[in-house]
Amino acid sequence: MNTFYETTTRVRYAETDRMGVVYYANFLIWFEIGRVETFRQMGFSYKEMEEADDSYVVVAEASCRYRQPALYDDVILIRTRVTESRSRTLRFGYEIRRQETGELLATGETLHVICDSSNRPKTLPEKYRRFFPLTTAESAKASP
Repeated sequence: MNTFYETTTRVRYAETDRMGVVYYANFLIWFEIGRVETFRQMGFSYKEMEEADDSYVVVAEASCRYRQPALYDDVILIRTRVTESRSRTLRFGYEIRRQETGELLATGETLHVICDSSNRPKTLPEKYRRFFPLTTAESAKASP
């Protein structure tokens, strides 16, 4: 589960302040972009989970540690990995880097509860378990 999935995006003017520095909340949006693209790279989509399997990946916790500012027109690299998978929850870790230099801009983590369309927790459908084998945070950290 230590495999990172990567995608890029360019910082848009609308994501910045007058000085060209990215507004802090946009990093959480980039985490979501990372998750969506991770699922696509794994071979399925959020839309498929919702429509075919009545399974929603609901954010329960989010954290972000800011190290350097992202700036207008930077191309950023969003690196996403699954750090924990339980029967009803998934945890993701993130790195946001400036693509040109590799400079680490932020790290973060989100915890998600699998819910049905009525917002009731449910077990992750078995067909997705091959993408998210059961782990704990401790076992994921111990993996090479």
